[in-house]
Amino acid sequence: MSKRYRGILCILTAAFCFAIMNACVRAAGDLPAMQKAFFRNMVALVCAYLVLKRSGTPVRWKKENFWLLFVRAAAGTVGVVCNFYAIDHLVLSDATMLNKMSPFFAILFSFLLLKENLKLYQVIAVVGSFVGSLFIIKPTFSNMDLGASLIGLLGGLGAGVAYTMVHKLGTKGDRGEKSPLIVLFFSAFSCLVTLPYLLLFYHPMDWQQILFLLLAGVAGAGGQFAITAAYTYAPARDISVYDYTQVIFSAILGFFLFQQLPDRYSVLGYVLICGMGVYMFLMTRRSVKQEQMG
Repeated sequence: MSKRYRGILCILTAAFCFAIMNACVRAAGDLPAMQKAFFRNMVALVCAYLVLKRSGTPVRWKKENFWLLFVRAAAGTVGVVCNFYAIDHLVLSDATMLNKMSPFFAILFSFLLLKENLKLYQVIAVVGSFVGSLFIIKPTFSNMDLGASLIGLLGGLGAGVAYTMVHKLGTKGDRGEKSPLIVLFFSAFSCLVTLPYLLLFYHPMDWQQILFLLLAGVAGAGGQFAITAAYTYAPARDISVYDYTQVIFSAILGFFLFQQLPDRYSVLGYVLICGMGVYMFLMTRRSVKQEQMG
């Protein structure tokens, strides 16, 4: 199997894992998003530590990378908490799609924070995806889910900032950080931030809720490592579009587990956002080929 197809297989695995994670978070029932985030990231913290321990990598970060790691962890924590809140209050596929706005936010913040140049097709993709998000959010006063939708969009924004920082950390040459260390820093930071809330406003859980949150943590950790492996096999321009299969997985799980069906406006939003993802995928590959040819 070629590296490209291995990358595709890994990113499909990651999409399925993240869909399972979201379904488990929803199935855990009426618990605060902060409490769910704590247990999800605690499992990821243990998994990342075991990976580092097994590889013999010391748990130590480079001083010059601290603020990049801090911003990545803070933005990632906001993204996870907002995403979990949206999962509890929206149709599962709607919450997933709003979180998938993160690649377009990553493009925007790469321009604003990293001063990277934007190409015309990237601007078109960002604008088109934002229009698609409006069909999902449905910003009218009669929409009872408007608040949850905006929080879900904020989750996508947080994830976009986090991915921008990960990209910066991964392109610093010898000063870059290994993926498990980035995951460990983020997971530890998230646990520390959500721990005070957990201690002050802890909601008792039965064994089923604990089991679902532990499963969410395992699935989330599996998704993290699978998507990291995917991008080691192949560049993002070749495989990133397959990440949108998570929306399909989430829609199927939402229907069979929670009897959820997205409305026609949400479906139109899915088509627009996924279409912009495919458009950006094709234009990026075309741009790379042109650069290679001359």
